[in-house]
Amino acid sequence: MKWIIGLDIGGTKCAVVAAQVDSTIRIKARAAFPTCAEKPFEQIREKLFGAVYEVLAQSGISIREAAAIGVSCGGPLDSRRGIVLCPPNLPTWVNIPFVEMLRGEFGVPAYLQNDAKACALVEWKLGAGRGAKNMIFLTMGTGMGSGIIAEGRLVCGACDMGGEVGHVRIEPDGPVGFGKHGSFSGFTSGGGIARLARQMALEALEKGRPFAFAPDRQTAALVDTKYLAAAAKTGDEDARRIFEIVGEKLGKGIALLVDILNPEVVVIGSIFGRCETLLRPRMEEVLARECIPFSLKACRVVPAQTGERIGDLSSVMAAVYGAGIEFEPVGGAACERPG
Repeated sequence: MKWIIGLDIGGTKCAVVAAQVDSTIRIKARAAFPTCAEKPFEQIREKLFGAVYEVLAQSGISIREAAAIGVSCGGPLDSRRGIVLCPPNLPTWVNIPFVEMLRGEFGVPAYLQNDAKACALVEWKLGAGRGAKNMIFLTMGTGMGSGIIAEGRLVCGACDMGGEVGHVRIEPDGPVGFGKHGSFSGFTSGGGIARLARQMALEALEKGRPFAFAPDRQTAALVDTKYLAAAAKTGDEDARRIFEIVGEKLGKGIALLVDILNPEVVVIGSIFGRCETLLRPRMEEVLARECIPFSLKACRVVPAQTGERIGDLSSVMAAVYGAGIEFEPVGGAACERPG
């Protein structure tokens, strides 16, 4: 059994955990706080380091008992050198040698990983990708990030940008995502789906045929993915049609990945798990039409299994993978978290 300290750093909130790792991951203590991303880096760092000492105290251990510290953070970053480069949701974190800072403060090996890649490690070891040697994880949250496991290894690429599938252009034009019109992220991320719904609702109003879920300009301008999904699940045909469009684009993006990487399983998080019945029918139609049949037959597309725990687990897995700690869950072992 090893103790791991994990830091999950997001643009909205940060969480720090102390966990025991053996045949599973047991989170024994946790501290969280709003990131306040616009504040100077030094202030956020101070709160993070303070939270590390807090979870150590809660766990009743000293930092000398920790095998490693793991950090899950939005990119772009350089995991090999441990540098956070310039995440758009952390505007004051520019060229930050964060791993070096952690090692200097705590005297423990530290490892940094892109949050989508770290989440892929979680689903690979503890979730829907368990047992696979070739897996693709798609975040399908605020953005469309991914982590790719190929032949039992995490794909990082020449400059740690491997797996940025959200940037792939699916159509010549469309909602903006990842800075590109018509991108995979533009059509299938939470922000992109909301932009698509608002655009279509405003166009319907201009034509004098307003959607039931957005009867006026004020409502149309405020539509988000959660609101759209609620309308679709109650039978709103216009909302369901928008999800069919999203399902089609999701299928197109996945078809490219299946043909290129030949995975055993594609695991999709967040929105897919909540809206699978709205997305899967059209997605599967496109996969059947676009994929190499042999590759499609060998692949399952499934929702993620680790749910709301994935952020905490991702930081722990960043340390486990980075330090090369042997970790193969047995039987029905799964994450344990207090409360």
